[in-house]
Amino acid sequence: MSPISRGEQINEAACKLAREVANEGNALVAGSVSQTPCYLKSRNEEEVKAIFKKQLDFFMKKDVDFMIAEYFAHGEEAVWAVQVLKTSGKPVAATLCISPEGDMNGVSPGDCAVRLVKAGAQIVGVNCHLDPMCCLKTVKLMKKALEDAHLKAHLMIQPLGFHTPECNHRGYISLPEYPFSLESRAMNRWDMQKYAREAYNAGIRYIGGCCGFEPYHIRALAEELAPERGLLPPASQKHGLWGSSLATQTKPWVKARSHVNTGKTFDQHLGDPCALRWQRLKINHGYRKLCLR
Repeated sequence: MSPISRGEQINEAACKLAREVANEGNALVAGSVSQTPCYLKSRNEEEVKAIFKKQLDFFMKKDVDFMIAEYFAHGEEAVWAVQVLKTSGKPVAATLCISPEGDMNGVSPGDCAVRLVKAGAQIVGVNCHLDPMCCLKTVKLMKKALEDAHLKAHLMIQPLGFHTPECNHRGYISLPEYPFSLESRAMNRWDMQKYAREAYNAGIRYIGGCCGFEPYHIRALAEELAPERGLLPPASQKHGLWGSSLATQTKPWVKARSHVNTGKTFDQHLGDPCALRWQRLKINHGYRKLCLR
């Protein structure tokens, strides 16, 4: 079987599954393109765009609702993707897997955003590679640059579900734990609620997650923004919000956690090996011994 026919089969199955699920909840289906191997090999615009065009033609047959150019480390390649996708006449979103330092060509987040919008993207932002707080910094830089250039676009963010405060512009793929030992860096529900609120307050309206996000993480985002959205996700029926179900606990120290401020009143990462690593220089010898017992 040729790579092309195999790729078509994968896209066929993906579009079918996505549409079935979307129809259950009145959701949208996106057709997505990402980095191409030939960009780094040749930087040949015609070759790269030809690959995007093949993907686009298939998605048009499936009548997806909008297009996404995502996970681009080079703004130039993302611009080429947007230029192809906009010929569909459908809304186009574009996200980069970059840090506040910029893309792999040294182009700043702000300049990347401006170029993407001028190329035809209606939604711009970042996805993957770094944690929510770092990604928020990057999107804020994009927002400011767009405002300074008097350009309008919606903002989008889909960060990792892992803590990556020490990462450089290469993101979590540069960590020694990548890819099979990242569990100790996993974020919790309170982290997600904080992220959702800060993203919303920053003017971002397409708020989601990428690698490391679990269903309960997405539910936490939706629950945090329920007042703005006007509804709770269906799965919220399965538990008490903000730990309210703990009110029935017979142990008083557990029952005391049954309120919305629980996650704001304690150090959430005391038992997190990753957090202890970050703070090692600040922890005295006696406390380290206590933690290891």
